[in-house]
Amino acid sequence: MKAIIIGAGRGRRLMPTTADSPKCYAEVQGKRLLDWALRAFAGAGVTDICFIGGYQIEKVRRDYPQFTFRHNAGWEHNNILASLMHAEDVMDEGFVCCYSDILFTSDVIRRVLAHPGDIALSVDTRWLERYQHRTQHPPDDGEKVTVRNGHVTRVHRAIPPHEAHGEYTGIAKFTPAGAQRLREHFHRVRASHAGKPWREAAVFEKAYLILLFQEMVEAGIPFAHADTPGSYMEVDTQEDFELAQRHWRGE
Repeated sequence: MKAIIIGAGRGRRLMPTTADSPKCYAEVQGKRLLDWALRAFAGAGVTDICFIGGYQIEKVRRDYPQFTFRHNAGWEHNNILASLMHAEDVMDEGFVCCYSDILFTSDVIRRVLAHPGDIALSVDTRWLERYQHRTQHPPDDGEKVTVRNGHVTRVHRAIPPHEAHGEYTGIAKFTPAGAQRLREHFHRVRASHAGKPWREAAVFEKAYLILLFQEMVEAGIPFAHADTPGSYMEVDTQEDFELAQRHWRGE
């Protein structure tokens, strides 16, 4: 299966670490976030990588010539959903996608790949343990999920922490059928909302990926959850970066 890494943004909240390099170049314990991701994917048997770049994509092209690249030239004016869909043409055979500012282990990837569902979200069930130390990124910012009978019922930042089953890690698996559903719903919403407000986004182009996930859940598309008790960290702020330097335990 192909992995799609969404890495177009600059990551302003991680300044000055990202002053002259892509966010995924931030080094945790001597290894780039991107290299930690490649190690995790390889440990789960995934070596076919498509990288969606924008900010300083030329550095990634130079350092990782083995990747397939898709260029989100409008990265300053769009968001994660629009960025992912720059790789729409490589989704036919199914894929696993991830944000580029996260740390995770091979076990997280194996869990999501092993799930039989057409769409499966990786969910950290021990997420609140990490948030005890995150003053710059409170639980209200977490992409939380609620579940019932093995399916995601809601994915949204506004879910009260005590109601959440866990936090979406930014990693999701789509079979060919799941990928087709994703594309269908993206194009349906874009046709009616391009350049207009949509859900919580000021304009559709600025929407987060989880907004489309929630749209699909409400339309009755089954979203499964592949739980992981930790083995994941987000590196969104300078504080997160320092916490990862001290606490990350990769494989």
